[in-house]
Amino acid sequence: MTLSHIRIWMPTSYIPPRRPTANLPVVAEKSAKKREGTVTSSPHIDAPMETPPIPQARAAAGSASPAAAALDAAPVIDTSPVVEPADASPVVERADASPVVERADASPVVERADASPVVEQADASPVVEQAGGSPVVERARNERDETPQASAPTPPSVAEPPSVAEPPSVAEPVEARRTPWRRAYARRLWFSDLFILVWTVYGTQLLWFGWGNAQVAIREDARFNEFSYWVFSAGLVVAWMWALALIDSRDHRVIGAGNTEYVRVARASFTLFGAIAIFAFLFRVDVARGYLLIALPLGIFTLLFERWLWRQWLIAQRWLGEYSAKVLLVGSADSVAAIARELHRSPTAGYRVVGACVPSGKVADVIPGTTVPVMGTVDNVERAIAATGADTVAVTSTDDLPPTKVKQISWALEAGHQHLVLAPSIVDIAGPRIHTRPVAGLPLIHVETPKFSRGQRIAKRTMDLVISVLGLILISPLFAFLAISVRLTSEGPILFRQTRIGLRGREFEMLKFRTMVVNAEDLLADLRENQNSGNEVLFKMADDPRVTAVGKFMRRYSLDELPQLLNVIASNMSLVGPRPPLPAEVEKYAAHVHRRFLMKPGITGAWQVGGRSSLSWEDSVRLDLAYVENWSLLGDFVILVKTARAALTPGNSAH
Repeated sequence: MTLSHIRIWMPTSYIPPRRPTANLPVVAEKSAKKREGTVTSSPHIDAPMETPPIPQARAAAGSASPAAAALDAAPVIDTSPVVEPADASPVVERADASPVVERADASPVVERADASPVVEQADASPVVEQAGGSPVVERARNERDETPQASAPTPPSVAEPPSVAEPPSVAEPVEARRTPWRRAYARRLWFSDLFILVWTVYGTQLLWFGWGNAQVAIREDARFNEFSYWVFSAGLVVAWMWALALIDSRDHRVIGAGNTEYVRVARASFTLFGAIAIFAFLFRVDVARGYLLIALPLGIFTLLFERWLWRQWLIAQRWLGEYSAKVLLVGSADSVAAIARELHRSPTAGYRVVGACVPSGKVADVIPGTTVPVMGTVDNVERAIAATGADTVAVTSTDDLPPTKVKQISWALEAGHQHLVLAPSIVDIAGPRIHTRPVAGLPLIHVETPKFSRGQRIAKRTMDLVISVLGLILISPLFAFLAISVRLTSEGPILFRQTRIGLRGREFEMLKFRTMVVNAEDLLADLRENQNSGNEVLFKMADDPRVTAVGKFMRRYSLDELPQLLNVIASNMSLVGPRPPLPAEVEKYAAHVHRRFLMKPGITGAWQVGGRSSLSWEDSVRLDLAYVENWSLLGDFVILVKTARAALTPGNSAH
């Protein structure tokens, strides 16, 4: 007989505690009595005892059963922890009243997660099982069934051992954890683009052909059959959508800020219609020219308007902190602070700083001058990304980083979902002036110096003349009404003339409708002490007592500046440009501020739409210099549109 299949059978929910062992002879005595029939087989022994060593147990039990003889032949093995019921009686008996020991092969006891030995019991009686249906097992079962069972006291309820905590689930994919705002916004653009193009193309078809079944004629190729314009329009919509996708007009890198999105929409549209014209010419396909000439500009206009509406919605969401990239800044403390301030200044750009890693940073500290928390050193970027949920890492400087650190950071990012951005500490540089050129494996960033070609100057001057002349003609009734109002409501001339500094530092006489009393300049010195607006160079006052009633209304809506259209025609000013300063203000200029004189001053400019009187002197200079160094004709058009909107809804910054 082998004991390789003997195991202890007890309820799994009952795990008795270990007790200090004592009264070793009691086990042998009661075992002998049990074999003689003087003791009823019971799963409990009342007295506390200690399990005897294996040889002693065998000697006490004798050789009353074949199982005991088999145990004598088994090697001596160490005992496992005694398993006892709640009443301190160790349950270590077999069905034939001999003590139960471990398996002869000394295999370890299988344990549960709570480290308790696995014991099983079909009922309250210990049972020894042996594979193969041996007579020993059958005899033990018969003895147990025929012997009257003593009523054993119910053991006191034992509290369930604390359940083992479930192992942490596998981390969800990054895409599941992160709000897929980029994909959701691109999907919205896709559906709205499709709606706009279907409406535009089929609307143009109905406008040009009506409800008839107009045909596209194939003149010299018999392989083609005539097909309906309805099918051609469907193909045009599909091709237009494909062109917008191919040029990445819905990419998250171009949405929300800048004019790249609009440029790509227009470029894709012109490219598509150019390809259609070339195809029609080469294959002699007659497509109605009026149909195409209406669909192209109408489609571009409606697409741009639709994208502009979506951008306004996106800007509103970003003001609330939504639909923005979560940025982790990595670099020196000074460069991190500079980039953090610039990103905080423009929340609509879509970059929200959630933390920073600096060379000597301590966790729970903040970057000086900001509220950006420090997430650790530059060696803790991976853990900082996981802690902050950042999806963009912006390296602000590499002076304090090892040469290969940037590459290691890029390797640790998840492709397609996490992005690496190099943010050099240069600000107010427009995209067309920046070019990245790989040289000897180094990504060199080239910043072109600002230059104004003769063609650019001619284009700007042409736009100034056309808009100024047409504007004077259109607003001449308003011009006359304002002139009469100034004349009738206060004493003095209608126009106010003042010396300003223009292109290359030359002086000129600027014209405005008079909005103040005649002796306004004489009262200026006394009012400077009570200045409550403007800045250290520009004098502004919210409730200037020198301003007349009509003048206050004209200033609020910038109507007093309409006579400057005459300065534009006279080539002293431009429609868009830096603010024209006074000679006294120029005396306070730092050396770099004189770069404003590289262009003609403007009626409006970046300072006009960027905050007007609420701007600090540094911000005013920054906006003007950024305009001078990054000028473009499209930028002038955008500023003019924003100026019209600011004039109609001036807010609290106009006075």
